[in-house]
Amino acid sequence: MNKTSIAAALAICMAAAGNGLSYAGENRPAAAQESTTDTDSSATTHGHRYAVTCFSANYLREKADFTAELGNQLLMGTPVEIIGEDGYWRQVISPEPYKAWCLDMGLAEMDSASLSAYLYAPKYICTAMYSRILASPYKGAKTVSDLVAGDLMLAETTGTGRKCTAKKYVKVRLASGIHGYVPKKDVEAFGTWAENASATADNIIGTAEKFLGIPYFWGGTSVKGVDCSGLVRMVWFLNGVLLPRNASQQAKAGKDIPVNLQPQDSTDTSGGQNLKEMMLQRISSLEKGDLIFFGTGSSISHVGIYIGNGRFIHASKTVRHNSLIPGEEDYYELSDRLVRARRVIGEEGNGNGVTRIMDSPAYFLPMDN
Repeated sequence: MNKTSIAAALAICMAAAGNGLSYAGENRPAAAQESTTDTDSSATTHGHRYAVTCFSANYLREKADFTAELGNQLLMGTPVEIIGEDGYWRQVISPEPYKAWCLDMGLAEMDSASLSAYLYAPKYICTAMYSRILASPYKGAKTVSDLVAGDLMLAETTGTGRKCTAKKYVKVRLASGIHGYVPKKDVEAFGTWAENASATADNIIGTAEKFLGIPYFWGGTSVKGVDCSGLVRMVWFLNGVLLPRNASQQAKAGKDIPVNLQPQDSTDTSGGQNLKEMMLQRISSLEKGDLIFFGTGSSISHVGIYIGNGRFIHASKTVRHNSLIPGEEDYYELSDRLVRARRVIGEEGNGNGVTRIMDSPAYFLPMDN
């Protein structure tokens, strides 16, 4: 695939936003959905332009206003399409796809040729939960930028294409031109990482548990704070897999695992014993790493990651463990709203919303092994 076709493929990926946008966390209220459906009337669109995010976690808002609702976060190094502007705000479509507004100072704007060059260039991914870009390659140097898990940075190279290093550091550059040094232990070559990433149940659960204690943050998709679907998306991203952004769309990814409550079993006269037995029966087909969804009727309002033995990890007030089983000490009080489960592990590339990062045109991987 040549450079021009990569930019075209990214445009196609992002254009899908017009056919159904993603909304963060629990289902968006009508007002929030309306604010992301059409380009703001005050915006000026200048055709197809692109940008790459430059902050460790870029905040996307539903309107071009600091007081507007936070809708999403984008990690450093994420390519976006710019579709409008309002002063120092840019309306962008991200790869999920998600349409929202962000500050221009958090973007490196570019044309399609520059975007293609960026996508081809060797990069590093931050694999530590937190790190820093330093002005010089030594401990105690001035911080240029903070980093969080999943951030992407360009690898500085010599004229012969060899990556620049300095003892325990690698030299990096952001799409904006800012450069500095990051500890080698905190990053991996993006291409190699994505090639080797494996979203097994053990890896998924291990990654999710690194988020334990991180506060719930509406619209959050980073270690700085997550909502329920942001946690799920981030855990899979850090294992090399892209999932949809919001819970209602994640509930369509992968394949269905029945957890239906039979109408005749909806009442309990046994003092709770039947409720426990019914839940154990309902979750008997679940496997570690399955996604479990809560809601009412056909409406999905919450998502968690099943970890076995009736337990799951989710973002609710904070990222925490809970149990689906009545009578357990940390029983989740809304377990009776369990309405769906999906298996996404092993479903990559089946056309059902589960994609390996290395196969996504939004994260085209250079051969930087």
